[in-house]
Amino acid sequence: MSDALLRLDGVGIRFGGLQAVGDLSFSVRQGQVVGLIGPNGAGKTTAFNLITGVYRPSEGRIELDGRDITGWAPHRIARAGIFRTFQTIRLFYGQTVLVNVLAGLHLQTRQHWWQGLLGTPFQRREEVELRAKVRELLARLELDTVADEDVASLPYGLQRRVELARALIAKPRLLILDEPAAGLNDQESAALNRTILAVRDQGISVLLVEHDMNVVMNVTDNIVCINFGRKIAEGTPEHIRNHPQVIEAYLGKDDDEDDVQAPVSRPAHLAAGGGGA
Repeated sequence: MSDALLRLDGVGIRFGGLQAVGDLSFSVRQGQVVGLIGPNGAGKTTAFNLITGVYRPSEGRIELDGRDITGWAPHRIARAGIFRTFQTIRLFYGQTVLVNVLAGLHLQTRQHWWQGLLGTPFQRREEVELRAKVRELLARLELDTVADEDVASLPYGLQRRVELARALIAKPRLLILDEPAAGLNDQESAALNRTILAVRDQGISVLLVEHDMNVVMNVTDNIVCINFGRKIAEGTPEHIRNHPQVIEAYLGKDDDEDDVQAPVSRPAHLAAGGGGA
């Protein structure tokens, strides 16, 4: 589609003889939330690693706003506006919440390394400005009360929010979230839903992998389902919820295909999401 911010066209990668991702094509538009789902081992995180430059595709093309970024190094992709979080939290323990989020601004600083060593007036002014930006974002994410606490002392749900704040402070064009609701309780998942929708309302595109279908079904505009590294379905949450191949990928298929089977109920994680959060 012509207004795609991110486009994958026939992207694939092999590890030895294993085709981890193959012929994967989908798009993410500006200001759109797209979910990437599939059973464990389907290739979802591998797809994220291809987009963010951790892996170089064996085949296909990845574009950001019409520009070919296939095989770019991770730091170059970050400069282009793609930022991500990870399945496992990656924070700087022993440092405060404010310092952890401040690290997300490293691509926006104008000072040189020697100005930091000497503590020049410019360096001090910029430091004040950056810390003010961080505190403003922490207030919006309801993290201002723990801004000066060591992240290691925070509950798991708050640590997840700190990691999200660090990605948001960098002003991404595309925010990639790898299982952001992992380990969260129902109340924290509902708060995550509100945050993702608020991010979308700011015009930021979001691509997320998530097993919590209460999150996926309530925040996504479009869902791509993959299995064994290949796309098997794409569409709205309602379309995906009732798609026979998606249900089969999660539940498996009866060996005796000739028998007439009674309808199988959707798995709970696919049937979820009926209520707003």
